[in-house]
Amino acid sequence: MRNGSERDAAADAVARAGDGAAGGATDSAAGGTSGTAGATGSGPGVPRDTVAAVVRQWQAVRPDIDTGPMEVIGRINRCAALLQQAEDAPLRRVGLNRPEFDLLGALRRTGHELTPGELARETFSSGAAVTKRLKQLQERGLVDRRADTRDRRVSHVGLTETGRDLVDSILPDQLAYETVVLAGLDEGGQGQLSDLLGELLSQLEGRLGLSPGFRG
Repeated sequence: MRNGSERDAAADAVARAGDGAAGGATDSAAGGTSGTAGATGSGPGVPRDTVAAVVRQWQAVRPDIDTGPMEVIGRINRCAALLQQAEDAPLRRVGLNRPEFDLLGALRRTGHELTPGELARETFSSGAAVTKRLKQLQERGLVDRRADTRDRRVSHVGLTETGRDLVDSILPDQLAYETVVLAGLDEGGQGQLSDLLGELLSQLEGRLGLSPGFRG
């Protein structure tokens, strides 16, 4: 369980990321316009984020276009950029990054060995990236690899006892950190956001021919 100072540190990390990403992330997320931090709208229900400012700029110079999609996609991209900059404090403390933890998490939650190709699909990563990360994790004694008995070209990857213990020990802290990140939304808001993002993700995965479902 995280204590108060750890929760404050997590919140500070998110706040620092927001300060550092006030310009460029908005530009790429919402159409390439040079964004001004903070919106100038007023009244209840009027968004006051940087994407809202960018949208208003577009509406001023191109009132003929529908900026609705930009308001959704721009905010998704903006949130992703801020979360990436905030990083994952519990993972950083044990020398892991998010892609490495995703590999370990995939092995832990499936409960059995996976091939590098299966891990690539589970974590939406390239085969080359998975190979590099597995090499680093194996050097740390967190995963083992063994050759397939029928096809030596195929390898099977599994967690070592050390790797399993690490995932189990860090997962509660990671979830607590993510709780801090989402603390601005009440339970109902989080549920609604989760449902909407799940619906969008399912549609996108269907178009790309990907298997639905959570990939951790």
